[in-house]
Amino acid sequence: MRPYLEILPRHADSSWSMLNRRLDDAIPFQWHHHPEFELTLTLNSIGQRLIGDHTGEYEDGDLVLVGPNLPHTWVSRAKYDEANPHVALVLWFHPDWIRKMTSGAVELRPVEAMLARAERGLHFSKEAAAAVRSDIEAIFTKPPAERLLSLFNILGAIAGDRQASALASAPGQSRELQESRERIDRVLTHLHLHYARTIALEELADIAALSVSGLHRLFRRHTGTTVSDYLIRMRIGDACARLSATAQPVGHIADAVGYGSLANFNRQFRTQTGMTPREYRNVFRPA
Repeated sequence: MRPYLEILPRHADSSWSMLNRRLDDAIPFQWHHHPEFELTLTLNSIGQRLIGDHTGEYEDGDLVLVGPNLPHTWVSRAKYDEANPHVALVLWFHPDWIRKMTSGAVELRPVEAMLARAERGLHFSKEAAAAVRSDIEAIFTKPPAERLLSLFNILGAIAGDRQASALASAPGQSRELQESRERIDRVLTHLHLHYARTIALEELADIAALSVSGLHRLFRRHTGTTVSDYLIRMRIGDACARLSATAQPVGHIADAVGYGSLANFNRQFRTQTGMTPREYRNVFRPA
C-alpha cells in the first residue's frame, strides 16, 4: 500500500490552508503525501513521526516542516494531559505560491533557503518552536489578511533557527530509489495496521517483493532498526497509551497489543521503559 495523496481543504478567502486538529483518542497512522509544504506543531502528545525514511520520536511542542510530496505521518502513544486532546496545528502552502510570494524580496531570502532544505523535512529546535508556539496557536482566530502576515512572521522566525536539522535522506529520482521507497511504504503501512498480531518476516518480504534478507537490508536502511525492534516499540507504545489512559487489566493490554505471554510482555516493557507496567500506570494516577 503506497502513501495516499491527501487533498487539502481550500478556503475562498485564503491562498493557503490550515487545520486545528484535535483528537481525543489518538493520532492514527495515516501514511500520506501532498504537493504542499506542511508546517506542523504537535501539542499534548507523545509518539513517533515518520517522514520519508526518517523515524523519530516527538513530544509536546514538536515543530516540523515537511516538503512537497514527501510521505509522512505522526502516530501517538500517549498524552501529557489526559483531560485534553492530542493537538496538531497544521499550516499548508503550495510551493508555487510561496515562491511567487518570496521571489524578489531580499528580506525573505532566509525563508527561500529554509524551503529548499525542507524538501527533506526539517525539525526545529525546542527554542525556535517555543518562540513561535503562541503565534501558531493564535493564527486560527485571525482574519485572512492578518493570517497571511502571521504566516510570514512565523516562517521568518523559524528560518533563523541554526539548529534546525534535516530528517529524511536526500531525495533521489532514480527508478531504483523510487522502488525502494514504494517497498518500505507498503511494509510500514502493513506493520502499523497489523502490529497487534503475529507477523512473519516472510509475510513482510512478500509485501515488499523481496527475499527475507533483502527485507532486512531495506528495513534497516530506511528505519535504522530491525523489524522485530520496530514492532516491539509500536506494541509497547500502544501499551503505554492504554496503561496511562484506561483501567484495562495488564493481562488484557498485553494480549491486545500482541503478546500471548504476559511474562514476555512484562520483560519487554521493563526493557523499553525501565518500569513494570503497574509502576508505569501508577505514574499517571493522581496522588
